[in-house]
Amino acid sequence: MDAAEFRKRGKEMVDYVADYLEKIDKRQVFPDVEPGYLRPLIPDCAPQDPESFEDVFKDIEKIIMPGVTHWHSPYFFAYFPAASSFPALLADMLCGGIGCVGFSWAASPACTELETVMLDWLGKMINLPEEFLAGKDGQGGGVIQGSASEATLISLLAARTKTIRQVQSENPELTEADIMGRLVAYASDQAHSSVERAALIGGVKIKNVSSDDKFTVCGSALKKVLDEDKASGLIPFFFCATLGTTPCCSFDRLLELGPICNKENIWMHIDAAYAGSAFICPEFRHLLNGVEFADSFNFNPHKWLLVNFDCSAMWVKKRSDLIGAFKLEPLYLQHHHQESGLVTDYRHWQIPLGRRFRSLKLWFVLRMYGVTGLQEHIRKHVRLSHQFEHLVLQDERFEICAEVVLGLICFRLKGSNELNKALLKSINEAKKIHLVPCYLREKFVLRFAICSRTVESTHVKFAWQHISQLATDLLQTWEHNDHQQ
Repeated sequence: MDAAEFRKRGKEMVDYVADYLEKIDKRQVFPDVEPGYLRPLIPDCAPQDPESFEDVFKDIEKIIMPGVTHWHSPYFFAYFPAASSFPALLADMLCGGIGCVGFSWAASPACTELETVMLDWLGKMINLPEEFLAGKDGQGGGVIQGSASEATLISLLAARTKTIRQVQSENPELTEADIMGRLVAYASDQAHSSVERAALIGGVKIKNVSSDDKFTVCGSALKKVLDEDKASGLIPFFFCATLGTTPCCSFDRLLELGPICNKENIWMHIDAAYAGSAFICPEFRHLLNGVEFADSFNFNPHKWLLVNFDCSAMWVKKRSDLIGAFKLEPLYLQHHHQESGLVTDYRHWQIPLGRRFRSLKLWFVLRMYGVTGLQEHIRKHVRLSHQFEHLVLQDERFEICAEVVLGLICFRLKGSNELNKALLKSINEAKKIHLVPCYLREKFVLRFAICSRTVESTHVKFAWQHISQLATDLLQTWEHNDHQQ
């Protein structure tokens, strides 16, 4: 394919993507395929000779689309949002076109410097304390990671290195292995599984801290487990606080937890993967109060801020803590500006070496929506979530299981877990909308997340009418079966 054909085919692909997104509500939200559907549809081996673009293009609808779950459908209410917008798509196209691998400033100065400035922009939008911003001569700064899972792992590994060095400086006779065996990380019993996975990769113990009746961790619960572990000779070193938990969007109490972590010299990382985008709205910013006590903080613009995956924003108070844990300097990666103090080499801030020009997406989206446009997007979703909550509360057969703060509603039929599992099965088998469940205190709960950029009140009403009708049918069946027995 030469440049002339690329121009032609590129325009066709843009039209295809625009049509796909404009008409996505006409597609069934969840596919009908069974596992292994795709293999019989394509040859066993790659073609020996080139095929035409037309041949490839026509196979998109024939082979790929039948197996796609349509995350951007206004009938998709599962997980959390996956952000998407036309400015971000165009920026991704430019990123692919430039094709730099920006592991250092020298590898692509614009790639590095735009990221530093964009993370400062974003930090100011959520009113992060000054220490987290790079500015012209700050000690902190932001970096784009691939996911919140990576940000948690990075912060845990940095905390581990920092603690080992600290303990060894006070007790030179202890080996790294001696210390590693005593290190303990902590997170809420509602925290995402990625926190446990980070500890698994980091080779350290992790303990759950019990959450209260609102599914949040308070200071007394953390202090109790810390005191017990220190008395047993363990070394607490890392606590991951969650703002907007995955099961029910609850918020750990930073103002209680932060001072404890600071006093005990424990690294506090804040995972606000979903909820963090809402902090650009002044009415939700209080949910971030206490961030000043944290060592690192992360949220995903690729969830709720209209920036396509992947773009996970992470800030640290002291970038030297990250660089100190990951810095290696082979000759082939060195450049003559690196010791100037004026440049950032992001390879020291992450797990992989290579990195894409992801800050272009932030730059395009922040400029083309503006803060007010992004705030309206968040507020619209929150309004829709309260609309759904209101519909649920009007039906006495149902109950709301957790406070509705942002765009997630946890609800269920009053009754057994088996009844609610049957309801979810009938919802997802009908394939008109898509939901996923969670457990809250042994209760099987349905999660309804406002996700799509294009979702409207009509879609929410349709979803509730559909759920309500399926519940009616299900309850009649169950009552009939009860009478039969």
